[in-house]
Amino acid sequence: MRTLQSLRADLAAGRLTATSLVRQCLDRIADPAGEGAHAFLRVNAGAALAQAAAVDVSHGPLAGIPISIKDLFDVEGEVTAAGSRLLANDPPATRDAPAMARLRAAGAIFIGRTNMTEFAYGGHGINAHFGTPLNPWDRATGRTPGGSTSGGAVSVTDGMAVATIGSDTGGSVRIPAAFCGITGFKPTQARVPLEGVFPLSFTRDSVGPLAPSVACCVTLDRIMAGEALDPFPLPANIRDMKFGVATDILLDGMDATVAAVFERSLSRLSAAGATVTEFRFPELLEEAQGSVKANFSAVEAYALHRERLANHYAAFDPMVAKRLMLGANMLAADYVDLVHLRKRLIASSAETTAPFDAVLSPTIPVIAPALAEFRASEAEFFRLNGLLLRNCAPFNVLDRPVFSLPCHRAGDAPVGLQVIGPRGGDARLAEVAQAIEAVLAATA
Repeated sequence: MRTLQSLRADLAAGRLTATSLVRQCLDRIADPAGEGAHAFLRVNAGAALAQAAAVDVSHGPLAGIPISIKDLFDVEGEVTAAGSRLLANDPPATRDAPAMARLRAAGAIFIGRTNMTEFAYGGHGINAHFGTPLNPWDRATGRTPGGSTSGGAVSVTDGMAVATIGSDTGGSVRIPAAFCGITGFKPTQARVPLEGVFPLSFTRDSVGPLAPSVACCVTLDRIMAGEALDPFPLPANIRDMKFGVATDILLDGMDATVAAVFERSLSRLSAAGATVTEFRFPELLEEAQGSVKANFSAVEAYALHRERLANHYAAFDPMVAKRLMLGANMLAADYVDLVHLRKRLIASSAETTAPFDAVLSPTIPVIAPALAEFRASEAEFFRLNGLLLRNCAPFNVLDRPVFSLPCHRAGDAPVGLQVIGPRGGDARLAEVAQAIEAVLAATA
C-alpha cells in the first residue's frame, strides 16, 4: 500500500500517470485469484479510465487518485442499495452526497462501490446476498475482514483502491481497519454531512476514511468536511504526552495475541517519553447499562425499516432482520431515558478524560475470527458480533473522534490500537495519532 502523499508526488512529477494507477487497481479487482468479486458490488471501469485520461494532476489534492465508496453513499447516476437486494430497483441518485461531491471536486476517481454488511448493521462484515471478502491475513482459514465496511477495507489492502470511504455507527470503519491492518478514522459526527448517506442510526452515524496512514485519513476527512488542507497537522511531540488506559470494559476478554501487542505498544510509547496511566472510566459502565433496555441503533434502525420488515422480511439477511426486530420491543420511555443519559455522559466523560492527550485501547479485544465461527450457531454469531463492537460503539454514543492504528508486526495477525480524543478535538487528535504512528513504525 502507498500513501496518498507519495502517489500524488509521483503523479505531479510524471513518474506515474492517473491512467496507469487506475489500470493497476482495475487489474487487481479483476484478478480471479483475488477478492475483487466479493469486495466490489459495482466497478466503474469505463468512467474511471475516462476520468483518468482527462485528469490534470495539478488540479485538486486528490486528482488522479482512485478511491472506493461504500454502497450506502449517493453517487449521481448510481443506485444506493446499502448492500441489500431490497433496494436494487430503487431509482439512481440524482446527485452526489455532499461528502462525495467534495471528494469529486478534489479530483478523486470513484473506482467502484464496495460490499458491506446489509444496511451496515453488523461489525462482522458478512453479506448473505453477495458473499463476504476474505481478510487479507490468513485467507486459507477464511477470516472475517470486519464490518460493516468490509469490501472497502479489502479494496485498500489488496491494491484495488488507494483509500476508501466508509461509515461508522458502532465501529464500521475502525473494526475492518483493525482486522485488515490499515488505518481508520471516525470523526466527531458533525464534521462530515450525513445527507445522501443511507442511515443506520441518526444519533450515532458518522462518515470516515480507511487508508494506509493517518495523514491519508486526515486528508480525506478534511476534504469531506469542507476544510482547507493547509496548514496540515504535523505530528505532535510524543515526549511528555499523557495517555490514559481505561480499566473499565475495554481491556476485558483480550485474547493472548491482542494483549501482547497492546502491551508492547504501550511500552514503546513509554520508552519514547510518553506517560501511560491506567484510570477508571465509569461512563463506559453507565453507557453499557443504559443501552440494555434501549439502544440507539436498534430503535432508530427498526423505525427506518419497519415497513420493509413487515412486507419483505424474507428478503433480508436473516441475521440482520433478527437484529432489526430487537428494536420493535424497546419502549419509547426507555429510549428517552437513553437520550438524556447520553447528554449527561458526554459532559461527564469529558471531565474524566481531560487529563489525557488521548485514551488508548485495543480496537477489538480479539484477532479476526474465522467466518466458520459465526456459522457455529445463532447464539455464537450474536456473541461474536457484540464482542467486535464492544470497544468501538461507546465512542459513537459519546461522539468522540477515534483513530484505529495498526500496531502489530508485519506478517502477524493484525491488531488495532484505538486512539480516542475529546469530542470536537479532531485536529489535535490528528497530531497525536501521527506521533503515535511514528513511534509504532520506528519500533516495529
